Amino acid sequence: MTQPAVLDDDEVDLGQLVVTLWKGKVLIALTTAIGIAAGAFIIANTNPTFQADALLQLEEKTGSLALPSSLNAMVGNDDPRSVTEIEILRSRMVLGQAVADQNLDWRVSPDMAPVIGTMLSRYRFSVIDTVIPDHFIRPGERIALDHLVVPPAWLNREIELVVLSDQSYRLALPDGLQIDGAVGQQATLAETGFSLTLASIDAPPGRRFTIQQVDEIRAITSLRERLGISERGRASGILEVRLSGEDRLGNARALNAVIQAYLRQNISRSAAEAESSLTFIREQLPQAERNLREAEAELNAFRQQQVSVDLSLETQTILGQVTRIEGELAELQRSEDELRQRYTPAHPTYRALLDDRQRLEARLAELREQVGALPETQRQILNLTRGVELAQGIYTELLTRAQEVEVLRASTIGNVRIVDAAAAGPMPIAPRKALILALAMVLGGMVGIALVLIRNWMRKGVQDGSELEKLGLPVFATINYNKAADTDGKRQGKLPILALEQTADLTIEALRSLRTSLHFGMLDARTPTLCVTSAHPEAGKSFLALNLAVVAAQSGQRVCLIDADLRRGQLRRFFDVPRNHPGLAEVLAGDLLADQAVIQGPVENLCFLPTGRYPPNPSEMLMREEFSRLVDWCGQNFDLAIFDTPPALAVTDPVIVARNTGATIFVARHDVTHLGEVEATIKTFSAAGLRLSGAVLNGFDPRKARGRYGYGYRYDYKQRKQ
Repeated sequence: MTQPAVLDDDEVDLGQLVVTLWKGKVLIALTTAIGIAAGAFIIANTNPTFQADALLQLEEKTGSLALPSSLNAMVGNDDPRSVTEIEILRSRMVLGQAVADQNLDWRVSPDMAPVIGTMLSRYRFSVIDTVIPDHFIRPGERIALDHLVVPPAWLNREIELVVLSDQSYRLALPDGLQIDGAVGQQATLAETGFSLTLASIDAPPGRRFTIQQVDEIRAITSLRERLGISERGRASGILEVRLSGEDRLGNARALNAVIQAYLRQNISRSAAEAESSLTFIREQLPQAERNLREAEAELNAFRQQQVSVDLSLETQTILGQVTRIEGELAELQRSEDELRQRYTPAHPTYRALLDDRQRLEARLAELREQVGALPETQRQILNLTRGVELAQGIYTELLTRAQEVEVLRASTIGNVRIVDAAAAGPMPIAPRKALILALAMVLGGMVGIALVLIRNWMRKGVQDGSELEKLGLPVFATINYNKAADTDGKRQGKLPILALEQTADLTIEALRSLRTSLHFGMLDARTPTLCVTSAHPEAGKSFLALNLAVVAAQSGQRVCLIDADLRRGQLRRFFDVPRNHPGLAEVLAGDLLADQAVIQGPVENLCFLPTGRYPPNPSEMLMREEFSRLVDWCGQNFDLAIFDTPPALAVTDPVIVARNTGATIFVARHDVTHLGEVEATIKTFSAAGLRLSGAVLNGFDPRKARGRYGYGYRYDYKQRKQ
């Protein structure tokens, strides 16, 4: 036979987890609703954020500027990297110019109500509009600032503006002065250098606004935080520039100012590069011209000295070949520089180039040997002629580059082009309503689940009889919960007896089962007397004692119900007995005999002994000999005597009563009585040399099993006044 699977203590019972969460569905639904409401409030109380965007193209630079082609090939001519341009766009040089162009260092803020101020500035609530003070902003109200100049000492300080009418206002300045102004007219304070002009007022009298001019660094930092720049694709040279903020049209204006400032610096940077190159060329031209003149003069002087005018045909041929080979070697050097970036020296193309260079160098060496074999005069003329040609080539190339740079400087347009001008998106990018509501709903549900699980983890209430049996208490019965059994403490007059009102109810059937269990369980008891107690108030012990007495009497047993709670006993209300009627207190005091104090109950064979007047010393009275004689009298005259006692953890009365009775049962309330309280009650009786005969699990509700975790009682069991 296959053995059933048994879960370890540290394993999670998914089925029980689902049941626990289902039992807490109301709490989960409530927290989820609260989360959705909180998300809706956040959306309503947050100003929408819009975004403006633009596209820029970084064009490739063509040509070189100042250097000759031979030198330009050595230094290279790479395009600017996008990351460099992005950092330039975010620089203080560019953003500072945009701040100055658009007056982005001005701040105008309305006076807003705390917590819900943003929502009140967006939506009109006629119900609470009259309650909100007049100085708080309402929807559609604003002022437009046309001019603002503050002294350096007032930077980052607030200036309060109060609207007096649609054309006038009053300013409270940082130095404590107040001045009045009108729309379109400049309000000035000559001694401090302050001046302000309002373009318009769209707000009723009483509204307050705060005006502030921040320092340049703070304004640039604020603009930089709102600015986003990225490259579309890799090495595409296309930059996407974005600017976010609450002012949709203002975003486009500010972004356009940033782009224009960037274009201006780009053009000025290109012009500066051309100017720098032209300066370099102009500095080199005089030296190149002097070198040319000196070479020509040296050649002419040598010719005059040697009375030689022309080179021989052989010498001219050698000179031409040397010049040609040197030019080819220079070209091969540039080609080698390019091949070195792509190939290794072992590549066939690279090897062919090296072979060509080796051949030319060998030929050049031969020509130089021929030059060495020439007569001294021809050899010197050859060297001087080569010097003149070299100097003339450099001078000619510098003149050509100077003319090119002049043209380039005159037509400088930069290497940045606007693909898409700055434009404001029609829809806000934040708050993202669907995402916020979804997150709020999920978080609300998670909080509800967490609360349910935490309360389930913290729960210590008894859930079923097996938990009591593990503590050594046999469970005589489990009494189902019945709403009619919950009596309101403030209710006046006679209280109904459930065993007489609902005779067929499952709760009464459980009491009949308890009656049977006690009949056999008390066969060995020294007296047919039963003490009923609990750990705390509201466990249902009085309900149990009363209805058990009724069903026992209905079975033909002679039953006496004694209210032994001399502090707060209320069983008399079920029998409609006056408060001052004599009872147990008078019997224990010796003022009355037991048979004289007993009252006939509503059922045949049922008698009731009320508490009588509450004595000042109930514990001492229960310890008298009269109580033992009362218990003996009950055993002689009744088949069952039930003593309803106070909670065992509140007072010592139940221990005193249990010492004289034949059996003691403990009443535990389902999902309310702590297991620790049960253990404490067992220890209390054990310390007195007594033991509990068994227990009854009262108020069991299958619908609430594992689903309720709160407790609402205290150990407060004070004596009632008569």
